[in-house]
Amino acid sequence: MNLLPHLALNPLAAVLSVVTALAYALVPWASPRLSPLQARAFLALTWGLHLLTLLAGLVGDEVRFGFAPALSVTAWLVLTVYLVESRLYPQLKARWTLAILGALVMVLAVLFPGAHHTALPSAWLPLHWALGIASYGLIAAAVVHAFLMQRAEQAMRSGQAGEASMPLLTLERLTFRFVAAGFVLLSLTLLAGWYFSELLNQRMVWNHKTVFSVLAWLTMGVLLWGRWQLGWRGRMAVRTLYVGAGFLLLSYVGSRFVLEVLLQRT
Repeated sequence: MNLLPHLALNPLAAVLSVVTALAYALVPWASPRLSPLQARAFLALTWGLHLLTLLAGLVGDEVRFGFAPALSVTAWLVLTVYLVESRLYPQLKARWTLAILGALVMVLAVLFPGAHHTALPSAWLPLHWALGIASYGLIAAAVVHAFLMQRAEQAMRSGQAGEASMPLLTLERLTFRFVAAGFVLLSLTLLAGWYFSELLNQRMVWNHKTVFSVLAWLTMGVLLWGRWQLGWRGRMAVRTLYVGAGFLLLSYVGSRFVLEVLLQRT
């Protein structure tokens, strides 16, 4: 597979991406050697490098976007949530997982920086993108919390949960708060997509992206309804969340991955 056509990221963003990926890779190695405060500070430094990388990617006259930049912004949003929550809940431990994911998405962002958008059909189209990425970030944060919730439940059943462990009910409450917020933003994303289609006198295109987005919206809606009306929790709720997140991942990232990587089209 020829990757050379994709290696067109501006030099500043490329250098920062490599530095940020290395910083993420160092987190699992450095964390056991640092105090909790120092480890959090090192992760915050990596967060700042990631932010600088995202800002550097905006340098230039052309707008560039694709599946890897979308994953990069999503990972940064999840890390933002984690840094805020870790101050409120020091028991929350997901540094290694987030660091590994962060390193991977930074490498992908270098290899596949996305396609140029020289002329946007509407000046408001970036708002549609921003809403979509924000919904990605919130749903991704919900998935991380659901994973931690499963791990805490397993530790509790095996008798390995200690006093320093994150309370299971707290994790469950946080998970569904992120699901609810993500559902609201996903609803706004779909409404914005429909509005821009009408604004441009085009019918809403029912392609793979739209179909998977609607499936994700329906799944999240069913999950929230089941939670509030039927008291869903545990495996049933987590599996439904994973299915909905999978649909959402396939909607934009999946479709763009096929176009950019498999079909070599932009």
